Amino acid sequence: MDDLTYGTRNKRGDWAPNEPPGTAPLFVWPPRPGALLKWLPHYFLPYNVLFFLSALAWWHWVVPPVEIMQTVSWVWVLRLFAVNAVAVFLWYGLFELRLYVQRAQGNRFKYNARFPADHPSEAFWFKSQTRDGMMRAFLSAVPIWTGLQVGVLWAFANGYAPWLEWTSHPVYLAALCIAVPVIHEFHFFCIHRLIHTPTLYKWVHSVHHNSVNPSPWSSLAMHPVEHLLYFSTILYHLVIPSHPMIALYQLHVAGFGAVPGHVGFDKVELTEGTAIDSHAHIHYLHHKHFEVNYGDGLIPIDRWFGTFHDGSKEAEARMNARYQAKKARMNGKSEKTA
Repeated sequence: MDDLTYGTRNKRGDWAPNEPPGTAPLFVWPPRPGALLKWLPHYFLPYNVLFFLSALAWWHWVVPPVEIMQTVSWVWVLRLFAVNAVAVFLWYGLFELRLYVQRAQGNRFKYNARFPADHPSEAFWFKSQTRDGMMRAFLSAVPIWTGLQVGVLWAFANGYAPWLEWTSHPVYLAALCIAVPVIHEFHFFCIHRLIHTPTLYKWVHSVHHNSVNPSPWSSLAMHPVEHLLYFSTILYHLVIPSHPMIALYQLHVAGFGAVPGHVGFDKVELTEGTAIDSHAHIHYLHHKHFEVNYGDGLIPIDRWFGTFHDGSKEAEARMNARYQAKKARMNGKSEKTA
């Protein structure tokens, strides 16, 4: 595919789309039914449907019967951990292999033309962004992911979470499934804003921001505290009347859904003439500029708080003005304490 049909490339070779990314037409007033209907297929396809099906597969073929989950035992816990680890390796590895090892589409649609492997950095374990991300994934992310899964499944099995059956509440549970990505977006914005506070950023979130030029394994390149906060999205289903399969879906949206946002390409080519959108530009701009786009645009919270950046010159000017105002406030505080 010719990526210059869809965007432009600067002198460094970095690519940007012709159309700046926007926020979803969900929480807008007045309502925009036409735009909503046009956007709706992108809400489901391909990622959310895929994550829903994966959660369904876990529920039917990986998660043990309720009576077994009532007691935490190494047998089913280790089985769940092993399946999670293999799935992470295959899903993340697929994107990494095709786009960053084989470089099957070169730097077509790549926001940052450089490949991290070509630029080793002391910021990463073994000077490798990929190895750093993989090690953090399997040493921290997957264990914490699995631990939260086990805890929530145990709670459902023992009656500590409000478990609703599909046969009795099909409409409500279907609506809750549709809302799962929205719940994730709300949770992500809240914890993301929290870990950008100075102390938590320095000791926790800076690990993730070492990946200024993110790639698939950057998705889980986090401090364990951030892993715990990020995957705690599943805990909403201990309070919301739900079903354990939907709780699994919530976790899969977080765990597997992190890849598209960090893939580093605007489109992933499937064949010479077809590609799927990653919708990664909003989060790529966060990695590039740090203090913008704390959410992914499903809920327009960044617009409400004035931190939305769509890559345009106008957004750049607003961001710089905000930086200057922040700098002035900090200088004012320094003068008062001097």
